[in-house]
Amino acid sequence: MKMIKISKGFLAAVTLLLVGLNAHAASPTLDKIKSTATVTMGVRESSIPMSYTTGDSRFDGYHVEVCRMILADIKDKLGLNTLRINYQPVTSQNRVPLVQNGTVDIECGTTTNNSARAKDVGFANTLYIEEVRIAVKANSGINSISQLAGKKVATTTGTTSVQLLRKHEKANGVNFDEVFGKDHADSFLLLESGRADAFVMDSSILAGNIANAKNPKDYKIVGEVLSTEPIAIMVPKNDPEFKAAVNAAIAKMVANGKMPALWTKWFLKPIPPKNIVVGLELSPATKNAWANLNDKPAEDYAKK
Repeated sequence: MKMIKISKGFLAAVTLLLVGLNAHAASPTLDKIKSTATVTMGVRESSIPMSYTTGDSRFDGYHVEVCRMILADIKDKLGLNTLRINYQPVTSQNRVPLVQNGTVDIECGTTTNNSARAKDVGFANTLYIEEVRIAVKANSGINSISQLAGKKVATTTGTTSVQLLRKHEKANGVNFDEVFGKDHADSFLLLESGRADAFVMDSSILAGNIANAKNPKDYKIVGEVLSTEPIAIMVPKNDPEFKAAVNAAIAKMVANGKMPALWTKWFLKPIPPKNIVVGLELSPATKNAWANLNDKPAEDYAKK
């Protein structure tokens, strides 16, 4: 009998093919979605324009629409005729645990991908790069970190913004009091009502809340950039097949040129329910993230 010699390359190719064919079967999240034709999306209630409620239990925003497109792609790959999306409001405090325990299948809010969180959850490839800055009243006279001495600074419970402020080199010797809002809208209310002199948070959230205020011209975003951070969609940590499916959908969206139009829709044009315009231009950092898809944590950005 003549022996047939099989190359290692051929064996590797066959192995990859078999892995691909069995990927869905090995994914608890994809299996659950396929068997129930239902998926639970974690959303925020006041992270305008990334993820927020438009009233009557409806949710929308840049990341929410991105996730709907991802889930539509996954629905087609699973051969489902319909896919019901259940929207689960999450907070800065409970978003990671709810993804961890399986209550939420995919979290589409304003979560920074960092090494600490990556111990508990997975992150899809980044489609938004954030800058953390400071919002103040326009007549406050505050323009930099050094002017926060003796002031009250608002932040949202469960976020890392004030820690970033304290660590900034220009914050040396600057003592201020921290006050907490239960969500971003509550934190902005602290600034609006005078119970805080400044609100430290992601620029998109600051811009969204200012645009949504009664008198947007009464506020401004000031000061040094405290941090540049990748804001990414969260997925279960121990489900690489689901993460791969999410990232494949993201790659398709980018390749099809959908991202610039999504940016314009949510950041530069009137958005529901009040037809406000956030007015945040596309940054070179976010544009670069689209061109070079990756799931690098915030620590990698800090090294630059």
